[in-house]
Amino acid sequence: MNRKISLFTALLPILILIGMLTLNVLLFEDTLGGANQIALIVAAAIASVIAIRLGFSWEDVKKKIVSTIGSAMPSIIILLLIGSLAGTWMISGVVPAMIYYGLDIISPRLFLFTAVVVSAIVSVATGSSWSTIATIGIALLGIGKAIGIGEPIVAGAIISGAYFGDKMSPLSDTTNLAPAMAGTDLFTHIRYMTFTTVPSMAITLIAFLIIGFNYDFSEATVNVENVKIAIDGVFNTSFLLFLVPAILLTVIVMKIPPIPALFIGTLLGGIFAVIFQPEIINQVSGITGNYAKSSYYSVMQSMFGNVSLTTPDEGVNDLLSTSGMRGMLDTVWLILAAMIFGGVMESAGLLKRITQPIIKYAKSTGSLVTSTVLTCIFFNTTASDQYIALVVPGRMFRKTYHDKGLKPELLSRTLEDSGTMTSVLIPWNTCGATQSRVLGVDTWAYAPYAFFNIISPLMTILFAYLNIKIRRFTDSEKENKVV
Repeated sequence: MNRKISLFTALLPILILIGMLTLNVLLFEDTLGGANQIALIVAAAIASVIAIRLGFSWEDVKKKIVSTIGSAMPSIIILLLIGSLAGTWMISGVVPAMIYYGLDIISPRLFLFTAVVVSAIVSVATGSSWSTIATIGIALLGIGKAIGIGEPIVAGAIISGAYFGDKMSPLSDTTNLAPAMAGTDLFTHIRYMTFTTVPSMAITLIAFLIIGFNYDFSEATVNVENVKIAIDGVFNTSFLLFLVPAILLTVIVMKIPPIPALFIGTLLGGIFAVIFQPEIINQVSGITGNYAKSSYYSVMQSMFGNVSLTTPDEGVNDLLSTSGMRGMLDTVWLILAAMIFGGVMESAGLLKRITQPIIKYAKSTGSLVTSTVLTCIFFNTTASDQYIALVVPGRMFRKTYHDKGLKPELLSRTLEDSGTMTSVLIPWNTCGATQSRVLGVDTWAYAPYAFFNIISPLMTILFAYLNIKIRRFTDSEKENKVV
C-alpha cells in the first residue's frame, strides 16, 4: 500500500539536487563534464529510496526510468546527428562560406537584430529550433565572433529567433503538442499566440538594436578582412555550397522527419567536401596519393571526432573547429541522467504532490495562468524535458481552465509561452544542454540574453492579470464543451 506523501518528502530530492548543482558551479569549471550528471544521479537515488519507502517496487521505478529515457531517445539521436552535420558542413566549406559572405552582407550594428530575424525566418520555415541553431546558428555565431560581439550575446539572439519558430511554426512539434494537450485546434492556437508573441518579439528586437548601436566593437579579437582572407585562402567558397543548406531546408519543409533530414544534410556535407575541398580533405587526413582513402577518412573523422582546420590567422582557427558526435557525448550523458531523475520523481508521484498546492490556490485568471507558467518551469527544471513540461501541466490544468470558463487556447498559449520557451534556459534540460553544446556557450552565459524566451512567460502572465484578450466560454459553449 502506497503511503501519503508529505510536501517536504516530495521536495527533498529537488532540494538536494539544487544544493549539489550550486556546489558544482562553485567548484568545477566544466559542470557539463560530469559534475551535474552525478548530481542528477545522486538525487535520483534519493528519490528511489523515498519511492520504495512509500511502497513502490523497484521494478515499477525501473520501468518508469526506462520509459522516460525512451521518450528522450529521438532527442539524443538528433543531438548526435547535429554533431556529425556540424563536422561535414565545416570541412565542406558550407559554414565557412556562410561566415565569409555574411561578413559582407551584415552590418555590425544591425548584426544582432539580423541574427534574430534570420533565425526566426529559418525556424518558421523548418519548424525546428534545433536544426536552425545547428546550421545557420553556428554560422551566425562565427560571424558575431569575427566582428567582436561576445558569444553569449550572439547565442541569445540566435536562440531568441530560433525559438520564435519553434513556438509559431505549424511544422513545429511543440506547436502541435500544446493545443492537443489543451483541447483546441492548431491554427486557433497559433492565431491566439500572436497576441503575446508579437509584443515579446518586438521588445526583443528593440533590445538587440539598442545593444548593437551601443556595442564597443573596438574589442574585436579578429579583423573582418583578415577572416575573409584566411577563409578564402583555405576553402573554395563557391556559391554552389549553399545548395547543401537549401536542400536541407527543402527536405524539412517537405515534412521529412528531423532524424532522416539531418542525416541527409550530413551526407550532403560529406559529398560536397569531397567535391569542393580536396585541400581540406588532405589536411584533415594527412594521407597523400590516395584521394579515395583520404576522403573516406576525413569525412568519417568530421562526423565522429575532432577536426581543427589551420589557416594563417590564429583567431580564425577558433572558428573552424568541430568535435562531431564525440563532442555531444557529455550532453547525451546529461540527458540520460536527467531522464533518470525525472522518471523516478514521476514514478513515485513526487512531481504531482509538489504541484497540487499550486492548483489549489489558483483562484483568479491571473493566478491560474501564473500557476501554469510556474508548473511548466518546474517540470522543465525537474523532468528536464520540454515535452513533459507541456504534456503534464496540460493534463493537470485542462479541467481547471474549463471549470473557470476559460477557453482551451488560453491554456495552450500559456503552455507554449512557458514550457517551450524556458526549456532552453535550464542547463540540464534536453534543450538547454543541447544548445549549449552545439553553440559552445554555457547555458547560464547565454540565458540572460535570450530575451524572447525570458519575456514570453512574463508577457502571458501580464496579459492574464490585465485581462487582455482572455477568451471565455459563453454559457451555451461551456455546456456543450466536452473536456
